[in-house]
Order: sequence, then C-alpha cells, then structure tokens
Amino acid sequence: MIVNKTLRLAVDANAIDSPGSMASLSQGAELLRQGGTVAFPTETVYGLGANALDQAAVQAIFEAKQRPSWDPLIVHVVNQKQLGTVAVDIPDKGRLLMEAFWPGPLTLLLPKGPRIPAIVTAGRTRVGVRMPRHPVARRLIELAGVPVAAPSANSFGRTSPTRAEFVLEDLDGRIDAVIDSGDATLGLESTVVDVCDEPPILYRPGMVTLQQLQSLCPSLIAYREPRDGVSGPRASPGIGMKHYSPRARLLLLENAEKLFSLAAELHAAGERVGVMLPALLAGEGPYLIYEWGDLEDPEKLARRLFAGLRELDAAGATVIVCPMPENYGLGVAIRDRLLKAAR
Repeated sequence: MIVNKTLRLAVDANAIDSPGSMASLSQGAELLRQGGTVAFPTETVYGLGANALDQAAVQAIFEAKQRPSWDPLIVHVVNQKQLGTVAVDIPDKGRLLMEAFWPGPLTLLLPKGPRIPAIVTAGRTRVGVRMPRHPVARRLIELAGVPVAAPSANSFGRTSPTRAEFVLEDLDGRIDAVIDSGDATLGLESTVVDVCDEPPILYRPGMVTLQQLQSLCPSLIAYREPRDGVSGPRASPGIGMKHYSPRARLLLLENAEKLFSLAAELHAAGERVGVMLPALLAGEGPYLIYEWGDLEDPEKLARRLFAGLRELDAAGATVIVCPMPENYGLGVAIRDRLLKAAR
C-alpha cells in the first residue's frame, strides 16, 4: 500500500489544548473517520490506528505493516460507550481488572461485539480491547468518535517503535499520518489477558505483571508457547514465536559479566558489535555502545529497550549483545521481548 505522503503531525502532550496540538489531533481524527491510517503514541509504544468498525480501514493496517491475516489486532477505546460497541457479555473478572488497571497498559480478550469485522480478530470470537492512558491517544480517539484498532506501528516482526521517527523508518509512504508526541513513556506493549475462560490466561507479559494480576485473580495462569511453533490463527496478539526483531543478530546473556568477552570474540570474527550496556559495567573496545540502564531498574530497561535495538541497528551493528534481567516482575516481560527478538 502506497500513500502520496505520510504527514507528520506534532502534538505537545503537555499542552494538548494548544491551537497547534488541537489542529494536529483534529486532522488525525478526521483521517481516522475517513478510513485512513494514523500512527499515534500510547503509553506503551506507538500504534498504527484505523477505525475498528471499518473493514477496509483495518485491511489497510495489515497491508501497511505487511502483517499476516492470522494475527489479530487490539482495539483501543476511551469510554464505556465505545467498549459496548466492541465487546459484549463482559465477564466479572474482566470488569474487576478494568477497574484496577484501566486506563493503562492492559489488554483484555473479551467476547466480540457484532459490529467488529472478523478481520480484526483473525476470525476468532474474542477481541482484544484496551483503554489507553496516554493523553494524546485518548484525545485522538475521543475526537475520532470511533474505537481504533491499533497494533504497533512497525513492519511486521520488526522492533516496536517508541518514537515517531522509528515509525517513519518502517512505514513512511505506507500510512497517512503519524502523530509525533515524543517518546512513549513505558516502552513495552501491553499485557494481554483472556478473561473469558477459567482460569484466565496471561498471553503476553507486560507492564501489568503476573503478580499484580494474580493478586486480583489468583487462578490466573501464564500461557506457554508450544516448542514447535504456532500455526493457524493466533489465540492472542503478541504470541508469535519471532517478533520485535532488529536487523542485526541478537545474542542474549544471562551473565552480564561475560558481555565484553563475547563482544571481543565477535569483533575478532569480523562482526560490527553493538552492546546494550547495563549501568555499572565497565568495558572498552571498538564497539557501538547503547547506555541501557541499571539491571535492577526494570522500568528504565523497558522504556529504553526498543530504542536501543533500533539505534544500534541504525549505527550499523551486525550483531547486538544484550544481558538479560531477572526473570521476575517486569523482568519477565523484558525477557519475553528479547527472547522473541533473538529467534
């Protein structure tokens, strides 16, 4: 899918009611109403939005991203009226989690309403729904007046974008507009939970952790991907075996202390080595360095993860070495993204 030009519309999240910000948001909302594709910031990553009730508009998302039709989308809503258009017969556990975590980075799989085209859910009877917290996302969807289907705004399988410039790296000339409002604040895609069955299933870890969810839904369990891959329609967004990938090979280490010895071996073999460098780890060499953050500070690691992979890619790394955070709390979500990106 080719468009004449991808508009870059600036919005100041701290001055959202200013004339310039409102002009950009109004233009983006009008594009959505007309069936266009608009990338926009959420608190997680930038999403590529289209009117979730318009089959042709949603098809344009798949074409722009080169996303396979078996991979379902998440629909974003900002109020109960929009929620009622998207989902029906919402289970009590769904209401409980909405009250605790909405608006915010939690997607719930719910029974699909009849107005949602089958393309949104890859033919399944359940639809992923989220109420974003980011003020720019909320105002855009309010102005558009429709629920907005929006996967991450990148080419399929590539690293999710946390800045407008990263969106344009992948999709310039393939979408109608991107709303530029600076960096996404959290940096990882939403947690995804199916509340239609008992026990509820955590399909994708994210900023809302397993421990937080189990404090309200003790029976909730984490999905385990089959070892031989997944075929056919996905049960949920975000469970592809390979995803979030940089162009460079990505090598992961459980022991951060071995980072520079591995980097030296790779450099000696002729690789241009990028390093996702944790704080307090010293090392020197002819490497491309991205100052990632403290391994004990998972919020910062999450916020800077995808930007680091994209920046090292852009700098020309042929291989990226990255330490793994602890497999607990938010570290589970960071490890999930890294493991998928490294496949």
